[in-house]
Amino acid sequence: MKVGIFIPIGNNGWLISENAPQYKPTFDLNKQIAERAETYGLDFLLSMIKLRGFGGKTEFWDHNLESFTLMAGLAAVTHKIKLFATAPSLAMPPAIVARMASTIDSISNGRFGVNLVTGWQRPEYAQMGLWPGDEFFGTRYEYLSEYIQVLRDLWQTGQSDFKGDHFSMDDCRMSPRPQADMKVICAGQSDAGMAFSAQYADYNFCFGKGVNTPTAFAPAAQKLIEATAVTGRCVSTYVLMMVIADETDEAAWAKWEHYKAGVDTEAVAWLGVQGGADKTSGKDTNVRQMADPTSAVNINMGTLVGSYASVARMLDEVAQVEGTEGVLLTFDQFVEGVEAFGTRIQPLMKSRLSADTPVPSQVAPSTQPLTEAVGA
Repeated sequence: MKVGIFIPIGNNGWLISENAPQYKPTFDLNKQIAERAETYGLDFLLSMIKLRGFGGKTEFWDHNLESFTLMAGLAAVTHKIKLFATAPSLAMPPAIVARMASTIDSISNGRFGVNLVTGWQRPEYAQMGLWPGDEFFGTRYEYLSEYIQVLRDLWQTGQSDFKGDHFSMDDCRMSPRPQADMKVICAGQSDAGMAFSAQYADYNFCFGKGVNTPTAFAPAAQKLIEATAVTGRCVSTYVLMMVIADETDEAAWAKWEHYKAGVDTEAVAWLGVQGGADKTSGKDTNVRQMADPTSAVNINMGTLVGSYASVARMLDEVAQVEGTEGVLLTFDQFVEGVEAFGTRIQPLMKSRLSADTPVPSQVAPSTQPLTEAVGA
């Protein structure tokens, strides 16, 4: 099973809690995470894009780096690990994204790919005058379908004359083209999102569900299998999970309960309001599905809480779900989390046994402090 890290491009990672580590995103922090992930043989890094946060006492996601420039920097200081940046399709024209991606492909020697998002949080784009109106909620995958066709034209041939309802290219040119096949990720959960991924993406990311229910996402993986049966394409599922691990189950659960007790209710309320703004496309907005108050402290993503052995066992269960190629992991404390995954969890995973995966005795200890710049 492949393993990637959803690196903390925004402040405080994915915990909306006053009791969680408080830190700002920096290049040095993400570089440290990237270097340790590469050392332990992890497969890829993905950075999101967030243009406006949720506020609250923790100023959640009010502080963010930009995805493409961050990944360009990481491409220059890594050697093997794959890198994915996120393109906000309402804010970045496809011809520009195609050229930026080709540039990072050059920096990384073919290790780069793109995650495409349509945009669900209206204030992110309205603040820049880029929100096309709430009808966009219902047509966003039609827009994205044209967007990716322009990207594919330029990456594959260096030229596009695509004509559609949203984009009209006039002998658009791009060179150099990427040296490697440019992989595209989408995170479609709805029928429209799944249909898009089945037709155009290479991987579809879905959200894990619940706490210590590692296979609860199986219906989403099955839904993608059914969608690809229609298109005849091979598109695999990756599932997003948060890992909160410690020496014992009891110690890990104590951390989880502490984080939940400090939930930033003001920031969570903002999330709920924005996630409910879509009145036209039913369950087509991922956040609508995530806004569950029982674990809103981490946006209701699937969460694995337990000892290193317990987490390893649950991740192996994830690998058994049909159609699943890998996981995208977040941690309560990223640098320590990646280190613990590499030295304590990965060696216990049957789904990660390979000649390319280092065992702890083969890995030199990090010379950098394992801190998250708490309080920065």
